[in-house]
Amino acid sequence: MSIKDYIECAQKDVVATLQQHFDQPLDTEQTIKSATEYGLFNGGKRLRPFLVYATGEMLGAKKQDLDILAGAIECIHSYSLVHDDLPAMDDDDLRRGRPTCHIEFGEAHAILAGDALQTLAFELIASHEFTCSSQTQVKMIAQLAKASGLEGMVGGQSLDIAATDKAVTVQELERIHKLKTGALINCAITLGALCSENADKQTLENLSIFGYAIGLAFQVHDDILDVEGDTIILGKPQGSDIAANKATYPALLGMLGAKEKAQNLIQQAHEALAKIDADTTHLASLANYLIERDH
Repeated sequence: MSIKDYIECAQKDVVATLQQHFDQPLDTEQTIKSATEYGLFNGGKRLRPFLVYATGEMLGAKKQDLDILAGAIECIHSYSLVHDDLPAMDDDDLRRGRPTCHIEFGEAHAILAGDALQTLAFELIASHEFTCSSQTQVKMIAQLAKASGLEGMVGGQSLDIAATDKAVTVQELERIHKLKTGALINCAITLGALCSENADKQTLENLSIFGYAIGLAFQVHDDILDVEGDTIILGKPQGSDIAANKATYPALLGMLGAKEKAQNLIQQAHEALAKIDADTTHLASLANYLIERDH
C-alpha cells in the first residue's frame, strides 16, 4: 500500500473509534452534541492519529490501545481548530471546504464544542483499560496535557498572536511552531511509543528528534501552500496568512529558502529514524509525504 492508503486506514480507524462514543446515548443538549460532532467529523487528514498507529504498531503495541490514543489526540487537534477559527483568533469562515463551526452553530456553541472535545480526549484515555501499566497510562495523560497547554499548543498559539503585525526572526518563528504545531505532532509519536514495552530511552529520544523535525517541516510546507496552493484544494482561503499579516517562512526566507528548509528538516527526520532498531518505513514515507502534499 502507498502512504496515502495507510493514512486512509488510520482515518477510518480513528473515525470508527470516535463514532462509537457519539453513537451511545449521551445525556447532553442536542445542539452542542451536533456542534461537537461537526468540529470532529469534518474530513481532516488525521495525520496525528496516523503517527500514533504507525509508531505503536512499529514497536508492537496493541491496536485497541492505539485506537484510544489516536482518538484522544484527534479530539485535541480538532478542538484547537474550532477555537483557532473563532473571530477572536484567526477569524476564518472556511475549514476543509465547509463553513467553520462558529459560522454553522454560532460562537458560543463553537467555544463549547472545543471545550467538549478537549475534555473528551482525557476522558477517553482515563477510562480505557490499557495493556500497559496504570503508571504509563498516567504518563500518557500528562504528555498529552503538556503538549496541549502552556508549554505546548496553547503557548505556541499565544506566541503566534503576539507575533502578528510584528517583525520576528526565523528563530522566533521556529519557537512558535515547535509549540503550536510540533508539540502535538511529537506527542502523537510519543503516545504510540508509550503503548509498547519495546520503547527504550534511545528510541524515544530519536523519535522525539524525528517528531519535532517533521512537525516543523509540516508548518513550513503549510506556509508554502498558503502562497502557492489552491483555495478549493486547500479547503480554506489561499493567502489567508498573508492577509492576516502573520509571520511565515516564505516571508522570512523567500520561497526557495523555505523549500530548502523543509527539505533539510525532512533529512534530519530520516537521520533520526536510521538510528531506531525497528521497521521505520511508514514513518519515513510520511516524512516525505508531508512536504509533497497539496493540502
